[in-house]
Amino acid sequence: MTLERTIERWSGGWRGPALAAFIAFLAGLPGLIAVPPLDRDEARFAQATAQMIESRDYVVIRFQDAPRFKKPVGIHWLQAASVRLLSAPEARAIWAYRIPSLLGAMLAAAACAWGAAAFFDRRSALFAGAMLGASFLVSTEAFIAKTDAALTGTIVLAMAALGRLYAARGDGPPAPRGTVWIFWGALAASILIKGPVGPMVVGLAMIALALWDRRTGWLAGLKWWWGLIVVLAVVGPWAGAVTVATDGGFWTEAVGGDLAPKLAGGQETHGAPPGYHTLLTPILAFPMTLLLPAAAVAAWKHRAEPGVRFAIAWLVPTWIAFELLPTKLVHYTMPAYAALAWLAARALAEPIGAAARWLGAGLVAVVGLALAGGVFYLLSLYGDGSDAWAATVAAGLLAAAGLTGAYLMVRRAPQAALIGALGLGVLGHAVLAAGVLPRLQPLWLSARLERALDRARLLPRQGVAEAPVAVAGFAEPSLVFALGTATELEGPAEAAQAVVENRPAIVEGREEAAFREALKARGGTARLVAEVDGINYSKGDPMALRVYVAPDVTVDEAK
Repeated sequence: MTLERTIERWSGGWRGPALAAFIAFLAGLPGLIAVPPLDRDEARFAQATAQMIESRDYVVIRFQDAPRFKKPVGIHWLQAASVRLLSAPEARAIWAYRIPSLLGAMLAAAACAWGAAAFFDRRSALFAGAMLGASFLVSTEAFIAKTDAALTGTIVLAMAALGRLYAARGDGPPAPRGTVWIFWGALAASILIKGPVGPMVVGLAMIALALWDRRTGWLAGLKWWWGLIVVLAVVGPWAGAVTVATDGGFWTEAVGGDLAPKLAGGQETHGAPPGYHTLLTPILAFPMTLLLPAAAVAAWKHRAEPGVRFAIAWLVPTWIAFELLPTKLVHYTMPAYAALAWLAARALAEPIGAAARWLGAGLVAVVGLALAGGVFYLLSLYGDGSDAWAATVAAGLLAAAGLTGAYLMVRRAPQAALIGALGLGVLGHAVLAAGVLPRLQPLWLSARLERALDRARLLPRQGVAEAPVAVAGFAEPSLVFALGTATELEGPAEAAQAVVENRPAIVEGREEAAFREALKARGGTARLVAEVDGINYSKGDPMALRVYVAPDVTVDEAK
């Protein structure tokens, strides 16, 4: 069976979206299982969810004693459902908190293929979903327990449904029954996950299409009044409850303390000039990189086609908005990557010109080699000789993805180039996430401290030693997630008091002298149990962490 006939067989009907979702699953699963909890956003989200389950307060979001009024509650509800179904909050199993992100990436890939099928042939639709699910950015966000992959899934589903309604008012196939409710339900879910981002993407696309087409009749079929009732029914109960519970404080902080600073300037040192997202796209879209020049050509050449027009109206206004936003993070443009995948898939439907082929081949080769070099650079900074095999395999696969895609692209086999690059790229990403990153021990201070306490039978959830643990000099959220909500992140005096009270204390080297003075003032002495050295990658600071207990505390040293 030829390659084309195999693709044709697997792209029909429900199989295309299902296969795209499966590719996203394969791309994200290794990291979900293997990578320790990340600082800082992932650990904050996971810890807030754990506290939500522990306290049974599913309205107000908190990190330890502090309210966390930055994002709506949607992702925490999804994570809580996953943890309650598959694990338990006391287990602190980060993979259970990541399941909604993996499902979000799978939903995005499936929805991308489903929406594209209304405009393009079914092979192109499958390619679009596969490219989105296998892209470096989406497959990485798929194993991080925060909002962005789930948000992308809901936005892409809303835009896919909108695209099907748009196609049905033209020469496209009839929209399946219930498509309008899929649109409103997905939009409502996006609001509950990350507030205004979903409506912004959808609204900008509607405005662009209305101006371009000079007609708005198809928008009347969205059943606006009933749709807004759906949104209100989904978002309203929690919005009302959190307003009452916080006396309006959630909205004051979310809008005035989080959203407004991002609009006014580069919040939390995340500022960058316009062009930032565009320059990073060849890396973040890899291995779709090989079709980016062809996608640009197809967008211009076929701009009169409904599917291309819809993709441009989706991509360009959203991209410009995020390029103009002073605060920039790499994942901001992720909901627009599906539109980019549509254009790249459209480019595959016809012969690709020499300039686009050679430029795409050069880009994908350079990015593949750069990613391989990045793997070895990480190894040189944080690994050792025993990690070299994993780094070599990951780097070799990523380089092969770029070089194979480039070679086949130049040889006028763009579909084979894409399939080869996708397959090797997914394998390379899997080995990087599951084989290389977890082995870079200096980076995983919290996970190593958790293991040290576990071996000594001092971990609070073991129920053997007195709790909570006090920490001086290392206040990362991942440590709170590892050791429990009650973990004290105060200072050397509190660490000394913990030892006096027969509780474990963790002290960073720069706080050692102050800890000793405070301990002496309290008439106590401490015994060293474990030492963990490494890098606080959130700050770039070297860390020398020591675990202490009182001399008469029983410690298991058998392990």
